[in-house]
Amino acid sequence: MKQALSVLFIIMLLVGCSSNPDPKSNEKSIENETQIENSLVKKDDEIEQQTTEITDEYQPNSQVTDDRSLLKVGQSYTDDKGEATLKAIKKINKTYEVGSIELTVREAKLIHLRPDYSMIDYFHVLTHDEEFDFVKVFVEIKNKSSEKVSFAPIALLKTNTGETFDWQKDIYLEELNGEIEGNATKFGSLGFIVNATGGHAHKEGNSDADHKEAKDIKWIEITTSDVFDKNEKKISEAKKFKIEF
Repeated sequence: MKQALSVLFIIMLLVGCSSNPDPKSNEKSIENETQIENSLVKKDDEIEQQTTEITDEYQPNSQVTDDRSLLKVGQSYTDDKGEATLKAIKKINKTYEVGSIELTVREAKLIHLRPDYSMIDYFHVLTHDEEFDFVKVFVEIKNKSSEKVSFAPIALLKTNTGETFDWQKDIYLEELNGEIEGNATKFGSLGFIVNATGGHAHKEGNSDADHKEAKDIKWIEITTSDVFDKNEKKISEAKKFKIEF
């Protein structure tokens, strides 16, 4: 009987010990979680710093109002090219591998632009509206190979409203499409006027009213071009991805 009680006592003691974990173990677990959180915050800060450095180096476009200071919805900025108001913004900082091309999408914005009178003729090719919305994407393109290739970061852009645009409808014209030398990097903006009159975009709808009705842009879908070598031979397939505002 005494032996049985002794065994029972030992079992209860072991159970009690297991239900009260070592405080040092808890402290170690909390420390590890804190280190992971700090590491993630540091990584986000590094990405944000890289983005800031690139946008600071970026030279304002000669046709479109500078929007770099627009970081919160509702903010506006006016320069000699017009007035821009931010309607939506999405920080992305995501990299896509397209063969030897490393395409990093830094951010996307939806901007309402009221061009200066001197710039209206420039935009009349794409819209008859005197003010309009456009989607802007800021990208960085790296050619990781030593050979020159040809590539377009946005060969086709589609919106949730049913509009589609090809690369020729870009309003920034910053020479991001086409040849890129070996081990070279390019960065800059591409922009496409949305919900515009004048039929500049292909619309999944047949009536003029569909073109004139302004609809909320909730997402855009981007298709890159294929990658071609210096002999215009396709060496990598295009990529497709979606950005939600």
